[in-house]
Amino acid sequence: MSAETLAAEALTVASVGSSARDFAAWQRVLQRQLAKTPALYQGLTPAGITDAVHAVRQRATEFKMTVPSRSGPHALWARPVLGPAGDVHGVQLWMGPAAEFAPVPPAAAGAIWDLESQTLALPSGITALTGITAEEYVPRMSIAELFQRISGFDRHAEVLDLLYDPHPDTRLQFDATVTSAMGRAGRWRFTIRGRDDERSRGAWWLIEDVTSDQPATHRPTLENIALREAHRRAGTHLAVVHLEHAGIAHWLTDPAPWIRWDYLFRPGDVFHPGDQEQLSELGKQVRAGYTAGATVRTLDYRGGYTGSSLLLYPYPGYSSRPLAIVQFVCTGDCSPLPEPLCDTAGIPMTGVPIGYDEQLRYRLTGRMGRRTHV
Repeated sequence: MSAETLAAEALTVASVGSSARDFAAWQRVLQRQLAKTPALYQGLTPAGITDAVHAVRQRATEFKMTVPSRSGPHALWARPVLGPAGDVHGVQLWMGPAAEFAPVPPAAAGAIWDLESQTLALPSGITALTGITAEEYVPRMSIAELFQRISGFDRHAEVLDLLYDPHPDTRLQFDATVTSAMGRAGRWRFTIRGRDDERSRGAWWLIEDVTSDQPATHRPTLENIALREAHRRAGTHLAVVHLEHAGIAHWLTDPAPWIRWDYLFRPGDVFHPGDQEQLSELGKQVRAGYTAGATVRTLDYRGGYTGSSLLLYPYPGYSSRPLAIVQFVCTGDCSPLPEPLCDTAGIPMTGVPIGYDEQLRYRLTGRMGRRTHV
């Protein structure tokens, strides 16, 4: 069983075994689990178990305890799930006969979405999950990068709604298939709470590896296949863009090959600093329900900027927020990314790196040989 502790007073159940519990009440689920093993009542109480979980949360260390019963000793074991700042984002709990005490808890990690920087901070422990390798790990990534790794998923709008307008009472849980650069797929469970306090303006995440021996298969619909292929052949590149923060939130088609949008320290660097105010102004037209257009400079894989013509449409359901559907058309050097990525890629005229270039090269070795998931 795993509990989420993503807010100051939060303690609800995220998972029991491989089943999602979607923020179920802690005491109710705990009582049900104890009822399955009556012997635990002889040495453990719901209050005692809850205290142990609180202790794990406060100390960020695991807790083990063995108690006697008429049917033999029973064990309680609780393990913290740490986030990138060392905070406890969740607690994994196991209770049962001590003779069977050999739990191998599923890999899990915490993450923090920061709205201002538009990045998802990840601990190195995330590489223990199936679907990501140590070679491609970076401490921060954009939400567009995470979406690009996910397949068989259609709840992007709900995620963006929470991330770009976070409130303490907003929360979301979902499962999705995540694929590594080399094509190895894993199933992850995401449990997310909005945060707007002195610690964070964004959202805290609990991510669990729920990959099974028989992973869920996703078969895109004929409509999805046809639309993506039509866009690919027509050279159409569409994305959801947050105009206020000048960041790409999600690619609706294959990413524009002349734009470096991934593995950046600051996702907003995809647009030239001199053009970002213009994008914010265009947002006013889009929120009013109008179509807008502009030519801006977008970052390329050689560290410079290339002209891109943008056509912006209102994002359905988000008319009051600065999200827009944007079509990108290259007006400058439309050369695709270097193959392989040259050593100077991502290093602008100042000579200062602006992204995780080594990890980008590794990711590209896998991306070039595979088509993007629908």
